[in-house]
Amino acid sequence: MPDKQRCQWVTDDPLYIDYHDNEWGRPVHDDRLLFEMLCLEGAQAGLSWITILRRRHHYQEAFSQFQPEIISQYNEEDVQRLLRNDDIIRNERKIRSVIKNALAFLNVQKEFGSFDKYIWQFVRGRPMINQWESSADVPAKTKESELMSQDLKRHGFSFVGPVICYAFMQAIGMVNDHTADCYLSPHTKNEDHLS
Repeated sequence: MPDKQRCQWVTDDPLYIDYHDNEWGRPVHDDRLLFEMLCLEGAQAGLSWITILRRRHHYQEAFSQFQPEIISQYNEEDVQRLLRNDDIIRNERKIRSVIKNALAFLNVQKEFGSFDKYIWQFVRGRPMINQWESSADVPAKTKESELMSQDLKRHGFSFVGPVICYAFMQAIGMVNDHTADCYLSPHTKNEDHLS
């Protein structure tokens, strides 16, 4: 049986293939996982996604499984501990932004009832199904990601520029950007990727 055709950005790395096939573009509504993906997308800034993906389990260990209640209590000692951790990207601004974002995240949860309810409003609660022919057609940012970026910043988040926000939207299934040549494309009859 021939190998499945995937989006052009996927390499032959099994980790990348698994991420593409089982996570990318699938709607996420779990607040903790939403927080994790927002933090990881911020960590990716200026780097390749595979760089972060390979360190994901180290990030989970280093940042208390991305539980915002715990991270929001981190102090300077925790920052220094993280800066000594060779298994994550030791960028002080990015590390401090995770702590800052945990506080902002908890405030948004309080205000809206859940982060899920807040973040999905930018696509009116439903995934945007795009129909790109190839990866070259996929934008780096959209008006929705620009609005999201502005609003997240207004709520106290950092490392949430419009390009990071669009990558986050793709990752958590707010947009489906699987291209026409991909077996998970919304063009195909295979609908299990929307579940």
